Amino acid sequence: MEKPISRQLHGVADLSYIPMVLALPKLAGFEDEKNAVMMTRVLAGNVLTVGLFTRAEWGVFKKIPFKTHLILDIAAGVLAASAPWLLGFSKNKAARNAFLAIGAVEISAGLLSQPEEMPKYRD
Repeated sequence: MEKPISRQLHGVADLSYIPMVLALPKLAGFEDEKNAVMMTRVLAGNVLTVGLFTRAEWGVFKKIPFKTHLILDIAAGVLAASAPWLLGFSKNKAARNAFLAIGAVEISAGLLSQPEEMPKYRD
């Protein structure tokens, strides 16, 4: 079995995720799908906010345990994957497939990352 993704690598992935998701409507061609565009902003804002408050090397305020961060990633992934049906844009193939992909990325990041706290915050 492969080693889990480290906390540091997870932080790099989070920072890469934000601009990628914000650019997705233009890149995938669903700029006219208002609910999908709004949801990309919500998802990117969520990753930014959670990341800023996470007790990890990249966190600024270090309030949220890393395990909680991972659970929030999984929840955001489930939300992203279900958004096309919840928000009514499932018939738009580009938007639907983009959200299924970013949902899979979020869920994978949450499940595959090593859930260890920084040494300073370990019990």
